[in-house]
Amino acid sequence: MVHGDLVSHLVRSTALAPGEAARVVDEVLAYFAETTDAFVRRRHTELRGRGLHNDRIFERIRAELEVRRVAPPVLSERQLRRLVYG
Repeated sequence: MVHGDLVSHLVRSTALAPGEAARVVDEVLAYFAETTDAFVRRRHTELRGRGLHNDRIFERIRAELEVRRVAPPVLSERQLRRLVYG
């Protein structure tokens, strides 16, 4: 389990069982790993299914993209060391 410390934290701080906590972590990681293209396509389909028209859909997607978390750049070992040791 890659994020075992996070799963353990969730088990300690919530009523989730270890399996449930692991599934929550997996779902959250998958959500944030979604590419911009995939996010836009998915949200468009969801909002279209709610009966919204493209003008409202694209306005809403633009607003959602502005607050979406972005993955950090890949850091080299040297960069990681500098973060730790200054």
